[in-house]
Amino acid sequence: MPVNLKHRDFLKELDFTRHELQYLLDLSRDLKRAKYTGNERQRMAGKNVALIFEKASTRTRCAFEVGAFDQGAHVTYLGPSGSHIGHKESIADTAAVLAGFFDGIEFRGNAQTDVEELAEYSSVPVWNGLTDEWHPTQMLADFLTMLEHARGKVIQEVTYTYMGDARSNMGNSELVMGAIMGADVRICSPKELWPTKEVQDAAYARAEESGARIMLTEDPDEALPGSDFVMTDVWVSMGEPAEVWNDRINLLKPYQVNAAAMAKTGKDHARFLHCLPAFHDTNTVVGRDVAAKTGMDQGLEVTDEVFSSPANVAFAQAENRLHTIKAIMVATIGD
Repeated sequence: MPVNLKHRDFLKELDFTRHELQYLLDLSRDLKRAKYTGNERQRMAGKNVALIFEKASTRTRCAFEVGAFDQGAHVTYLGPSGSHIGHKESIADTAAVLAGFFDGIEFRGNAQTDVEELAEYSSVPVWNGLTDEWHPTQMLADFLTMLEHARGKVIQEVTYTYMGDARSNMGNSELVMGAIMGADVRICSPKELWPTKEVQDAAYARAEESGARIMLTEDPDEALPGSDFVMTDVWVSMGEPAEVWNDRINLLKPYQVNAAAMAKTGKDHARFLHCLPAFHDTNTVVGRDVAAKTGMDQGLEVTDEVFSSPANVAFAQAENRLHTIKAIMVATIGD
């Protein structure tokens, strides 16, 4: 069945079918191949794209900018202090204004309701670069990376385990995306950090349609065996108070991705994913601060032993942000 995503918003995974998401993955692969072989055709020539960033970013911003430039589009970046959205001008009014200038709008911010409202009042597609609840552009990159390193498996044959804080945009998205795509998805986390019941219910409903296998467990010994991929994210977000760091780190220490955790997969070819940045050493201000306070000088959510090993495909995953975000733009506003 042909897929037509023209003029569609890209706000969360649950808005799409498995067929539509697979189309975006296939398009990502094709665009990546075209870029590498020098055969890329510009399908966004003359288009204008707005990037609204309430939260700063490296990979998301670079992926949207380079992807737009590759496709012949022009980009305007509006950083945390670059627009009046939500302060001097309502989200609805901002949407109406920007839609008069631009062919597509990216939003990276806090509340999912903000990006949903932006899309409601915009006459051009709106793309979610990250909110507190969902991270859909990251999921396309994660799944493209897994397909590239799955040793010939299709996604329905892939098993992956997400370790750590799962009551987060990454935990929500990894659970729901796996359910939609029919994978064997395992969430391994303290129960108080599992995705909400609403997110779980949505995932189980999609799993009934796709045949996905879902496991939520507090026990790494239950989750890790048989996993082709192990993934995690930072345990604490910037700006959270010190007491949150201490409590979260103590709670999540058993869920660190280290050599022992990777060995529990039982697969020599198991690979590690991380959406980055990762606190795997003391070469950052945060890394040094955490090590000084906790004594965890070999890494926080992932050890440097794993991060610096051949198992780590996080940098290939980061590059795939470019190809998958480019696919979203081409599919929704490209000629």
